[in-house]
Amino acid sequence: MVERLDRAWRVCATGLCFSGFGLGGLVLRVLVFPVLALLPWSNARRQRICKDLIHHAFRLFLWLMRSVGVIRYEVRNGDRLRREGQLIVANHPSLIDVVFLIALARRADCVVKAGLARNPFTRGPVLATGYVQNDSGAAMVEGCIASLRAGNNLVIFPEGTRTAPDGQLRLQRGAANIAVRGGFALTPVVICCEPPTLRKGDKWYRVPVRRPRYVIDVREDIDVGQLVSPGVDDAMAVRQVTQALTEFFTREIGREGA
Repeated sequence: MVERLDRAWRVCATGLCFSGFGLGGLVLRVLVFPVLALLPWSNARRQRICKDLIHHAFRLFLWLMRSVGVIRYEVRNGDRLRREGQLIVANHPSLIDVVFLIALARRADCVVKAGLARNPFTRGPVLATGYVQNDSGAAMVEGCIASLRAGNNLVIFPEGTRTAPDGQLRLQRGAANIAVRGGFALTPVVICCEPPTLRKGDKWYRVPVRRPRYVIDVREDIDVGQLVSPGVDDAMAVRQVTQALTEFFTREIGREGA
């Protein structure tokens, strides 16, 4: 009986949290960002301020989710994300992974689906912050490199979408392209959630029997040069880095789940 009541409460609380998330995005778009657009600031300064607003809003969202009993979470080595100009790469088991990473890293930039710029709840933040949209091909890679060189922290999920239900990682080459062509180290973050929730294809109201516990583990930087064979061209280097990242995340996720 107690377990059923707890689960029913978590369904209601999850709906409350996501409703608040959508409402907050709408308020930012309709009230906050238009006011900021009127102020006589440079575009770069305005985007930095908007990124900070999103950072604090996501921290508030996580606090709400934990306070009402929807999730628990543990952050390991979070101080590693307090630097600037990092290429942060992470696996993507659940819907709120990006919330964790942007809440942990200041001046966070990210690659987002182009459709989010047309969604009424996300359009405001996406445009105001200057997040890189993923429909621009080679220009997307150049935009990511420029963002990192400007001191932003770029959050990217090499899978491009949430991990498939079978748990197999299928990494795309975007993160490796940025690292190789821009000469950046990788800051890997291993995200695990037990029991799984908010996976690809899951409905938000299908909450697990137990309250999910997230572990966000920020690992030491990886020098891309150590992953690449001497003398190879950029295209081969990108393939080697992508393969190395696939093996790294597969291995480390397996250790966390053991």
